[in-house]
Amino acid sequence: MASYEVNADAVEKVRDMIDARQYVLDSEWGEVQPDADAENAYLERHSWQAYAAWHLGLTVGATDNTKGRYGFVVGDFRRIHRSALLACRYRATQWRHKDVELAAHDLLQHLDRTADIA
Repeated sequence: MASYEVNADAVEKVRDMIDARQYVLDSEWGEVQPDADAENAYLERHSWQAYAAWHLGLTVGATDNTKGRYGFVVGDFRRIHRSALLACRYRATQWRHKDVELAAHDLLQHLDRTADIA
């Protein structure tokens, strides 16, 4: 099983996007999660650094500038999705990636406070 470290640049980007209210509160992540075609289209127009910033996890030992390097996507390449943060937290918890789990949890709490979700 792959090991992940937290992508600090992504955490900062997500926090900034939440502060700018660039998020979706209600979505079905399975329906809006970017597929391989969406990822490729994004990479045609953006840098690997921009692509990486949408992922909370960095695969330990994977080569930079490859899709395998980045895990735990948090949005649709336009906005952060609350459902994506929930999915990241769940998957990280399930596979015992504690640092990614805690980053997703903290961002989810920040989103809920910002959006005033009780």
